[in-house]
Amino acid sequence: MENPLRITSVNHISIVCRSVQKSRDFYQNLLGFIPIRRPRSFDFDGAWLFNYGMGIHLLQSEDTDSTGAPTSEINPKDNHISFQCESVANVEKKLKEMKIKYAKGRVVEGGIVVDQLFFHDPDGLMIEICDCDNLPRDPTRRRDQPIMPQHQLRHAAAAAAEDHSTIISHQLPKVSCRGQFEISTGA
Repeated sequence: MENPLRITSVNHISIVCRSVQKSRDFYQNLLGFIPIRRPRSFDFDGAWLFNYGMGIHLLQSEDTDSTGAPTSEINPKDNHISFQCESVANVEKKLKEMKIKYAKGRVVEGGIVVDQLFFHDPDGLMIEICDCDNLPRDPTRRRDQPIMPQHQLRHAAAAAAEDHSTIISHQLPKVSCRGQFEISTGA
């Protein structure tokens, strides 16, 4: 696969906020981002946060009516940021405790199940929390080849690295994909 721009990673995403303080609290206290130093030369209000190998730059809106106002509709097909978690059940419990409205999704592909939770940040940006590591991310795999979950790929790669003469194969049935979504009020 070609990389003509020589991109190495995601550095940050910027989010225009109605309230930098509310958004900072959300990303710090719910999603675990850590405030980091922001250049003092900026002449506008904002905050920088970092975790999980990426930054979030919060920018105070000059017009508080122009940001994506939180909507009551949660549409998992909207633009969103997705975060991997250790336990979707634990995240759901926390969202319920905090009375945050969310939608549940489930993707089933070739016997692999991915659970998803979708909710909005204070400015209406969709957030997804999932156990998406269950799905493979092998860009060299053809569509007609069987899939292997990420954790099995890691184990297979480690085993192959230990013994270069080992050929690892894994067979799964032909795959089909379907998604289901259900809305919960978090209560």
